[in-house]
Amino acid sequence: MNILILGSGGREHAFALKIADSKLTDKLYVAPGNSGTQEIATNIPININDFEQVKKKSLELGISMIIVGPEDPLVNGIHDFFAKDKETNSITIIGPKQNAASLEGSKDFAKKFLVRHKIPTARYATFTRENIKEGFKFLKTLTPPYVLKADGLAAGKGVLIIDSFDEAKSQLTEMLVGEKFGIASSKVVIEEFLDGIELSCFVLTDGVNYKVLPTAKDYKRIGEGDTGLNTGGMGAVSPVPFANKTLLNKIEQNIIIPTIEGLKKDNIEYQGFIFIGLINVNNNPKVIEYNVRMGDPETEVVLPRIQNDFVEIFQSFKNKTLDKIELNIDHRSAATVVLVSGGYPSSYNKGIKITGIDHVVDSTVYHAGAIREKENIYTNGGRVLAITSFGNNFQQALKNSYNSASKINFKGKYYRKDLGFDL
Repeated sequence: MNILILGSGGREHAFALKIADSKLTDKLYVAPGNSGTQEIATNIPININDFEQVKKKSLELGISMIIVGPEDPLVNGIHDFFAKDKETNSITIIGPKQNAASLEGSKDFAKKFLVRHKIPTARYATFTRENIKEGFKFLKTLTPPYVLKADGLAAGKGVLIIDSFDEAKSQLTEMLVGEKFGIASSKVVIEEFLDGIELSCFVLTDGVNYKVLPTAKDYKRIGEGDTGLNTGGMGAVSPVPFANKTLLNKIEQNIIIPTIEGLKKDNIEYQGFIFIGLINVNNNPKVIEYNVRMGDPETEVVLPRIQNDFVEIFQSFKNKTLDKIELNIDHRSAATVVLVSGGYPSSYNKGIKITGIDHVVDSTVYHAGAIREKENIYTNGGRVLAITSFGNNFQQALKNSYNSASKINFKGKYYRKDLGFDL
């Protein structure tokens, strides 16, 4: 079959490698793709949020399956668009419908879902500019630090963790009145701060059945010791060393099963990946957030450990037979190190030549913000490459990735050298 992957990051390159390996794949396309996907698939330079354009290309190329990488098209309703159209409703879409995608598209929607289905999460309240004074009062009921979240999508930058009450009050005003994050912060969720260690849990569902994928832990801050600005992710490890059988059982019983059953009770059609951001508070997992797709760079450590044919897995969605598939997971640890442009996540230059990728032999180099021009590869984004390696434990996997990362060069290259410091 002919398959289209939407997106241009390391996540999409990781999916492309898996899909290209499938015996069921005839032709593989990635829109818009990057220099990595270009080596194994055909890149299509289209706007993935222009659904008419995506439809036109899908019909032209005889696409049978679309795998949606990023959240924007899902929150904007690409699954609904294809399902309602007689010309495209036979195409399998890997990703939830618009209502279900509200679990990521609206923090308030997600918190109401969590509370309604008694899934452990932080105490919260939601405010608009009309009741901002109530927001100030709610802040006074909390102990610092204060957590402020823009309700809508804000490109991963809409969460603020603030130590002082006055600053929290000021930032709440900036978000609601000053439109700090545009329409995304027309509503703001204020949460109590939970003190613990974070991890990511991934679930795949066909709408009836579910499979739990390997856990991962990513590192969001730009600076070592988890300092500085938030990024899209500086690296990840899988599995999470502290996620023992007891904790994993609590996650499944208290969070995953109530999430799947909650979706059914609320008549929310959900087909695809559920990324559950968790925090482990004294061995009790609580939900920080839902994402409605795979994470990046977590995908680059989770997917390599799954040895199944991914197209075969996705095909099971048609007849809701995901339960018949047994996942084959590599027991080894995987670690990815992200190489970023100098200055990221603030301003940075593009178009810088990258060398040394061909010297990497013991790791997989996933391309993200990178573009090919003739014989050379150049930087084209903040997060440029993700270097993934296996090892008998996360320390060995990281050592292998760091060794490979040292062989790649571009002016301004930066990566964190302390990943796993908290494990």
